Amino acid sequence: MATDNYPTYPDLANKVAVVTGGSRGIGAATCRLLAQNGAKVAVGGRDEAAISSVVEEIQGSGGEAIAVAADVTGFAGVESMRRRAEAELGPVEVLAAFAGGQGYPTPTEQMAEEQWRSVIDSDLTATFLTVRSFLPGMIERGRGSIVTMASSAGRLPSPPPLQASAAYAAAKAGVVMFSRHVANEVGQHGVRVNCLAPSSVLTERVKRLVPEETQQQVVAMHPLGRMARPEDVALATLFLASESSSWITGVTLDVAGGRIMV
Repeated sequence: MATDNYPTYPDLANKVAVVTGGSRGIGAATCRLLAQNGAKVAVGGRDEAAISSVVEEIQGSGGEAIAVAADVTGFAGVESMRRRAEAELGPVEVLAAFAGGQGYPTPTEQMAEEQWRSVIDSDLTATFLTVRSFLPGMIERGRGSIVTMASSAGRLPSPPPLQASAAYAAAKAGVVMFSRHVANEVGQHGVRVNCLAPSSVLTERVKRLVPEETQQQVVAMHPLGRMARPEDVALATLFLASESSSWITGVTLDVAGGRIMV
C-alpha cells in the first residue's frame, strides 16, 4: 500500500496502541498505519494465524507489533489481552475497539434468539468489555484516546443490497450512544472517546463474496461514487487517535462517502 500521500502524525510515535478485530479489513489496515506512524501495536483477534500474518507484515516493514489472540466477548479474554500488551509494550494510550461483525441481513420475523444475542454480544457487549478493561489505566494516567466502531447501519435504515439485520443495526446504534456516554464521563480525566460509522467497505471478504453487479449497485448509492477502502477508515482512526483531534470527543464520524448527511 502506497503511503506517500497519506498524512503522518508524529505524536503517535512510540505510543502503545491496541486494535481489536485486527486480523483483517479495517482492523488490519489500522494496525499497519499506526505502525507506519511509529506506534507500538498489539494486534488483537481470534484467528491466530491471521493476526500473526499482520504482525509479520508490520515487522517486515520495520514496525513494532505483537499478536495477542483473544475473544473479546468475555471479560477474562479482554483482560488477558490488556495485561499482555502492557507487559510487552507498555501503558496503552490508543485503543481501537473494532471487533465485531455479523452484519448480514436476516428478516426480523425469521431471526432466532440465538442470532440476536450473538450479534449483540459480538458488536456491543464486546465494545463495552474492551473499553471497560482499558479505561481504569487511562483514567489513572490522565490520558488516552479510544475509537469505537459503529456502522452506517446504526445511523439509518438501509435498502437492499446494503440492508443489515435489526440486531446489527441495534448493536451499532448502541455503540454510538455508548461512546457518547463514556466520552461525557471520562473527559474530565483527559480521556477522549470517539466513534466511527463506516458505510460499505471493499474488504477482501467483500471482493470474494459479493458479486460485481451487486458491488456496482452499492457504489451507485454513494455520492462519492465508490466503496470505501479499509485505509479510508484507518486514516480516520489515526486522526482521532492523534493529538490533531485533541479538542474532539464524543463524536461519531460517518466515513460513508456522503451516503449519510446529518
